[in-house]
Amino acid sequence: MHDSSPRGSRPRDRRAQLASVAAGLFRERGYHGVAINDIAGAAGITGPALYRHFTDKQAILAHVLLGGLDDMVTATRQALEQSHEPAEERVRTLLTSLAGLAVERREVSALWRWEGPNLGPSGAAQIRERSSGLLESWTTTLRTLRPELEQSDAELLCWAALSVLGSVAVHRTSVAKRRFEQRLARLASRALHTNLPERSCAPGDDGAARRRIGIAGRREQLLTAATELFSEHGYQPVSMEDIGSAAGIAGPSVYRHFSSKAALLAAICQRAADRLTADAEHALHTNEPSDETEGLRRLIESYVHTLTGSAELAVSFSTAPRHIASRDQAELTRVQRDYVEQWVHLYGTMRPELSRQEAKITVHAALTVANDLSRTRRISTRPRLRRELVAVMCAVLDISPPTVA
Repeated sequence: MHDSSPRGSRPRDRRAQLASVAAGLFRERGYHGVAINDIAGAAGITGPALYRHFTDKQAILAHVLLGGLDDMVTATRQALEQSHEPAEERVRTLLTSLAGLAVERREVSALWRWEGPNLGPSGAAQIRERSSGLLESWTTTLRTLRPELEQSDAELLCWAALSVLGSVAVHRTSVAKRRFEQRLARLASRALHTNLPERSCAPGDDGAARRRIGIAGRREQLLTAATELFSEHGYQPVSMEDIGSAAGIAGPSVYRHFSSKAALLAAICQRAADRLTADAEHALHTNEPSDETEGLRRLIESYVHTLTGSAELAVSFSTAPRHIASRDQAELTRVQRDYVEQWVHLYGTMRPELSRQEAKITVHAALTVANDLSRTRRISTRPRLRRELVAVMCAVLDISPPTVA
């Protein structure tokens, strides 16, 4: 992309142009794969000229993400300030507006999801502050609509609705713009209207990790340590020395088991994929389900169990796309597509009035809700998390949840 303005003149909003160019490059190559000179070159200016508009690359990323968030804040204010409207109508207007933003600015949702951790302290603080205000507005309105909800439960459902809208970033499936917006708004509404498990239900072992028998070997210790560190800090800041230290192994000794950090990440992803596939196979082929609805319920319970039993799956989805070798990424993508296809087939058979694309959009929304809520700090420690994730996923898919014995 080159500057088409007459020589000696400048675009009216050079910052917006540069941010747009940078957003495209970040989306294509990843934040760490783009240099300031790459952005400047794509915009048709020099590196020093770019610094007249942004102090560094983090400032550009913050500008893009804060701009997207500001659009959401504006849409929320405009919808919720209509005090003469019933709460239900205000929520419907809000979801319709935000669904339109999600579809129109899909690349911003993708950057938020994949590159948000690369914000500097200042940008991250601004994101947190504005996100908190946004969530508070949503929660207050939802409790007006559903006064029986406690504050923390309303927050969970608002996070779930936001995840539905953000799910457009995890896939490339699309339908006509109007139908896409309507479907997203409907799915987000289902999330907000989820009936959560009663608090009288026993918590069970929702927060328990998988129990391991015996003493883990060195390779297993490294995989476990790396999974926890990547989950807590992200991939980029963690070194092989950090992983070795967490596993009680001297830094150089780590390389006896894994040639690089990327190889270690690939092993985590492979283990997560194997576990996901095995659990789905067990869910669908042990005592055959009576129909597609029962099959979906089993897949939901299986997925939530796998997701909350270890951080491997979350690390695989959030970290792998940018950091493992292309051949490993291709295999991981194949496994994920095959897995999602099982859901889409069952859901499409159960809802024949939907196109395959609409069924896929719905399935991705349900999976994304579970992925996001299980990683959200304010949500992930809830004592009934597994049952709550199952309930929200069932609501998004418009099926009744499993009966709790």
